[in-house]
Amino acid sequence: MATDVFEYYSHDDWSLMKAEMDRHETPFLVVNLNIVRRNYEALRSLYPFAHIYYAVKANPATEVLTLLRDLGSCFDVASVYELDMILSLGVSPDRISYGNTIKKARDIAYAYQKGVRLFTTDSEGDIRNLAQYAPGSRVACRILTEGGDTAEWPLSRKFGCHPDLAISLIMLSKELGLNPCGVSFHVGSQQRDIGAWDSAISKVRYIFDYLKTQGLELNLVNMGGGFPVKYISKTSRPDVYAEEITRYLKEDFEDGLPEIILEPGRSLVAESGVLVTEVVLVSKKSNVGVDRWVYLDTGLFNGLVETIGESIKYPIWSDAQGKCSDVFILAGPTCDSQDIMYEKFRNPLPAEIKPGDRVYWLTTGAYTASYCSVCFNGFPPLKTYFVK
Repeated sequence: MATDVFEYYSHDDWSLMKAEMDRHETPFLVVNLNIVRRNYEALRSLYPFAHIYYAVKANPATEVLTLLRDLGSCFDVASVYELDMILSLGVSPDRISYGNTIKKARDIAYAYQKGVRLFTTDSEGDIRNLAQYAPGSRVACRILTEGGDTAEWPLSRKFGCHPDLAISLIMLSKELGLNPCGVSFHVGSQQRDIGAWDSAISKVRYIFDYLKTQGLELNLVNMGGGFPVKYISKTSRPDVYAEEITRYLKEDFEDGLPEIILEPGRSLVAESGVLVTEVVLVSKKSNVGVDRWVYLDTGLFNGLVETIGESIKYPIWSDAQGKCSDVFILAGPTCDSQDIMYEKFRNPLPAEIKPGDRVYWLTTGAYTASYCSVCFNGFPPLKTYFVK
C-alpha cells in the first residue's frame, strides 16, 4: 500500500513544507522548525524531572541549535568541533556535556579550558586522561546494555563497559581526583522495546547500591536517547514510553530519583524533515527480469546512510502520475556498488514512475544532512532549507 503523507504530517505542516520543496532543485532536505519545537516541548512535558541534552550529531544545523538553545535545552557534544558550534551560539559551558567516550587527550584539555565539566567515559585510558587534563570534573561511566536486537540502530558494542568494570572505573576515577557522579547508558537508537530501559536501569541501581557500600554515593543517571519515531515499523506512543520508563525509575529508586539526563536526538528532529530526491533512471537487469531498479539523485553516501543494511526503513512517497503501485529496488547515483538503499525491503511507488519524478523521503530530519560525504564522486552535500 502506498504511503499516506498525512499519517506523518498534518495538512498545515505538509502544505508549509511542500511550498518550500517546490522552490528548489533536488536533492535537498526541508526541516520544519515548528515540529522540532513541538517535539521538545512534548518531551519536556513527558519527563518533567529530567534535564534534556540534545545530541548535536542528529542535526547540527544552526537553525535547529538556536531554536533549542532558546527553548532552554542543554547539549551533548561528541567532538570539539560540535563544542565550538554550541559555544559560538552563546551557550554557557555548564549546559554542555562531552558524551563521546572516545576522545583525544588534547580534546579533553580543550573542552576543560572552555569550561566543560561533565564527561562520559568507559575505559581506564580515558579516565586517566580526564584526571590529568580535566581535573575535578564530573564523570559518568557508560555501561553496556541489552536491546541490540530490538533497536533499529544499535549503539552498545562500540560504547560502554560491563557493570563490574564500570564499578572499578568509577572507583579509580575517585582515586585520581575526579568527581564520579553517575552512570550512563544507551539502549540503542530507534529502540522499539520499552523493556530495554527496565533492564538498563536495574543495572544502574545495582552499581549505585554496591558503590554505596564502598563509601561512594552516585547521584546521576544519564539514560541517553533511543526514543523511536514514526518510520515504517510500528512503535508505542511517546506517552507510553514515558509512563513505563518513569515507572521503572521510581521502582528502582523508590527512595528518590537521582539527577536524570536524557540525550534525545532522533526523537526531536527526525519527524521535522523531508528529503526530496529525483528519479534519474528506471531500468531492468535482463529481458525477463521481474525486478526494476529506480536510481535517485541521492543515496547512501549523501544523506541516506542509515539505510545501510536496510536498518532504518523510511516511508517514501511520490506524486508521480498513475494510480497503480509497484515495488522497486532503490539505489543512489554514485559509482559504488554499495550505494543501494533497499533491495530486500520494498516501498511501493507509482508503477509508471519515470526520470524527473520526485520521491519524498519522510521523517528524515535526523542523521541525513549530518551524515553526508563531503564530495564523493563530486556530489556536494545536501542543502537544507528551513520553514517555521
